[in-house]
Amino acid sequence: MSQLLLIIVLSLSCVTPCFAQTEPLSGKPVAEKQPAPAATSHGFTDPTAGVEFVPVPGGCFQMGATFGDISDRDKSPVHEACVSDFSIGKYEVTQGQWRRIMGSNPSHFSSCGDDCPVEKVSWNDVREFIGKLNRQSAKNYRLPTEAEWEYACRSGGKKEKYCGGDNADPVAWYEGNSGSKTHRVGTRQPNGLGIYDMTGNVWEWVQDWYKRYESGRQENPAGPSSGDNRVLRGGSWDNSAWIVRAALRFNYKPDRRYNNHGFRLASPAVQ
Repeated sequence: MSQLLLIIVLSLSCVTPCFAQTEPLSGKPVAEKQPAPAATSHGFTDPTAGVEFVPVPGGCFQMGATFGDISDRDKSPVHEACVSDFSIGKYEVTQGQWRRIMGSNPSHFSSCGDDCPVEKVSWNDVREFIGKLNRQSAKNYRLPTEAEWEYACRSGGKKEKYCGGDNADPVAWYEGNSGSKTHRVGTRQPNGLGIYDMTGNVWEWVQDWYKRYESGRQENPAGPSSGDNRVLRGGSWDNSAWIVRAALRFNYKPDRRYNNHGFRLASPAVQ
């Protein structure tokens, strides 16, 4: 075989394996291309109640009426709030999950089904649910603090009017599209962290006693140590687009039950 023919044969035989070559002519290994890291991990599911959790990397954000068009004093002053890593429910706690732990379903919209948010539960009822769940699961679930709730709602502290953007329709069941009732969780678009229904469907109880905001940087704020009313966030199926905004706050007596009040769980970052 001539030298020219030998070169041609060797070149053709190298087409496929040459693309898989891991060492260049220099003899130094070629670094393998690593996949881009995901924004968050996949979270976890509690096997006792079936609640799915999404991890939320901690950080600092501007909490309150950041768009300047909500003048109520309890949404201001805008202040910097910092939260540590935590996990939060991917969905609002459902009627089916409540029944698994409590043995009954208090919801007004019970015909909506097991995948609809539980409602008509007071803050005190929620505390009882969490206590039973923790005893059965040997975990330490809780309600999110108000700062954790708003940070997670805003897709990790972004400047968003709603929990996932500046338009209510894609992310929320509210007065404009709900048909005056609750809907199955997870049927609107999620926010930037993959969390559903933080805007609309049902108001969500949080851990904090109600108090007007204070100025200045705050580390893991948990609200006052006592008070008369507990805070709810997110708005519900019967509220206008203005009410279901990310910055809006509401408060009620912890023993009150209404058909637009529900909740979602929070957890330490690792369980």
